Amino acid sequence: MTSMTNHYDIPSVENVTREWGDRAYPIWLLVNPKHSSVRQNIWAPVLDEVQDKVYRKIQKRIDTTQIYIRNVVCDSGIVPNTLNWWGSEVSKEIELFREIVSEHKPKILITFGAFPFEFLRRVKKSKPEKGPKSWGNANLEDEFKQAIDNFDINKTNSVPLLRRLFVSRADDENYFHYTGTLLAEKIIENKDSFNIWI
Repeated sequence: MTSMTNHYDIPSVENVTREWGDRAYPIWLLVNPKHSSVRQNIWAPVLDEVQDKVYRKIQKRIDTTQIYIRNVVCDSGIVPNTLNWWGSEVSKEIELFREIVSEHKPKILITFGAFPFEFLRRVKKSKPEKGPKSWGNANLEDEFKQAIDNFDINKTNSVPLLRRLFVSRADDENYFHYTGTLLAEKIIENKDSFNIWI
């Protein structure tokens, strides 16, 4: 089966100021406003794999038009330069997003790269209070595997994806296939708990 994702469903930078989609939708994307291209460069190929696996297994397609996408902060100027320095503006953003997550309870909350993942850890008050000094690709890949292993449909599952890949085209495709397949398996296992179908 060929790619089934309608890439026009992924808004461009110009169309997204802070948020887009439906907060009631069970799949959310949390994006660093400095790196909004992840929606096309990372999310779109991962979603292609998810759609393919879901369709082959249960003959359904995910309606991607209402996926909730949010820039992690309202102003890219307040994105911290390091993971261990966070200004008061970011703390306010954490409190705001904590309220939104608590109210809407998404099933899958996907982050892209270090800053959105660490931000979400702080929203969820994960321990330890601060993550490692640096969230490298290896750390984020370990966190992805742990998120899949501990997936629980009755809570918000934080699923980190990489923001960029430093590998060959073949390795990119392997990453998209690997992450898309594992996400698809969790969606298929819990298909009756997701109101996401076309």
